[in-house]
Amino acid sequence: MKTSPEGVVVKIMGKDLMVACPEDERESLIVAANYLDRKMREIHNTGKVIGAERCAIMAALNIANELLQLQKYSGLPPETSQKLRVLQNKIDSVLNP
Repeated sequence: MKTSPEGVVVKIMGKDLMVACPEDERESLIVAANYLDRKMREIHNTGKVIGAERCAIMAALNIANELLQLQKYSGLPPETSQKLRVLQNKIDSVLNP
């Protein structure tokens, strides 16, 4: 991943995307982008879902479900939930420019 004063370039499904991000959140964004890329590739590799947009939607649904399950069963502290919402919003902004 490349960084610049404006943000971070992340690679998702082979495409480079520039994402504006504060310096102190860049590492988290890179981790989130790598996780999203891995989830999208897993879905794509099943052969059941065709197209990056559909893979993104399915990955987003799976990640949202994981988040909700974590919140339900582990009782995440509110600040952790807020950070996860911020990451989810960043993912959404990358997928829906």
